[in-house]
Amino acid sequence: MDGTVVRVTLSLIGPSIMLVFGLAFAGAWAVDRRRPYLLLLALTCLLFTLGAASQILYWPRDTGANAMVSGTLYTAAVLLAAQAILQRSGRACPWPWYPLLLAGFMALMAYFFYVDRNLLARVYIQNFGYGFILLAAALRLGTVPSDRHVDRILFWVLLAFALHFFPRTLMTMGFAAPVGERPFADSVFWQTLQLSLAVLGASLALAIFAAAFSDLLDDVRRERNTDPLTGTLNRRGFDEAVAARLKKPGGPASLVLCDVDHFKRINDLHGHDAGDAVLMMLGRLLLDSAGQDDAVGRFGGEEFVVFLAATGLHEATLRAERLRTAVAAQRFAHLQDGEMVTASFGVAEFRPGEPWEGLFKRADTCLYAAKNGGRNRTVAAVDPEAATPARPTALSL
Repeated sequence: MDGTVVRVTLSLIGPSIMLVFGLAFAGAWAVDRRRPYLLLLALTCLLFTLGAASQILYWPRDTGANAMVSGTLYTAAVLLAAQAILQRSGRACPWPWYPLLLAGFMALMAYFFYVDRNLLARVYIQNFGYGFILLAAALRLGTVPSDRHVDRILFWVLLAFALHFFPRTLMTMGFAAPVGERPFADSVFWQTLQLSLAVLGASLALAIFAAAFSDLLDDVRRERNTDPLTGTLNRRGFDEAVAARLKKPGGPASLVLCDVDHFKRINDLHGHDAGDAVLMMLGRLLLDSAGQDDAVGRFGGEEFVVFLAATGLHEATLRAERLRTAVAAQRFAHLQDGEMVTASFGVAEFRPGEPWEGLFKRADTCLYAAKNGGRNRTVAAVDPEAATPARPTALSL
């Protein structure tokens, strides 16, 4: 077989792999269109494949046009890849920067071809420029707080991919570019470039795909554990969240139970739309007041439960009282003028070594005391009313 055919065929392996990843990203986006970064990644792979095919197959035939076409496609692919990765992590840069960067790259490429023809300058502009763009994206990605292994892997793979542009270019190109198309195609720089992009590019694509798959699993888990009406955790989700938090050593923690007063009467007099509006309001208030390590759940009907991490009884009682006041201050279009919605709260602090059932029972006892004491009040475990027997409950972690 002719050596040129073999060389071209081998050179097309890398772009073919990226095209497969592009189809995979496009398919993932078609399944879950809430993630536009997947579509950007699919477009990234397509642009890279077209740029590589243009350069490897030498189309268009004019050398200057070929350099400009392939350079535009490569640069657009790098810019889109950086934006897609940052978009996934909520760190996307303003879109107007990208056409400006693309125009700047292409202006330099055009200058060093049509004005001062210098292949070495074009090689360094592209490779160092791409390295700096991806390095900036990696550093920006590194500012995203995350304890997930997949996010850390993505950061390190992106950082390695960005940094490799600098030593690879210096060691394989040096300070003298090959003269002529055939010597350039046979150069160590070109062969190493194809190998590194195939290996590291595929590694980056795999890391991104793994991160996207992890995001999808988290969404499925979140939907499974979330109450669809209020956005709070359901019982399964709350149990799992509290179990994870109780495994963390040290520090106080408290449990707050909340129950809407006379909720059945609201449903009977004003309909279930009014009842749903009340529940959504209460869920929103509880979620807005919760900290990052807290957990808010709905245990069916009108009863909510809040686990407050790193919060002692005094602070938990103050927070419950603020919530009680906020609920009473709400007004609803479904209800008559002057008609209030109130809620009762029971609060208990976690005791070291105490089983979950014991903590829940003490908080439930306080809630029962608040109901019996006239409703629209907060009762903590230190109150005398907390000695009132609890209603039967069954909850375990």
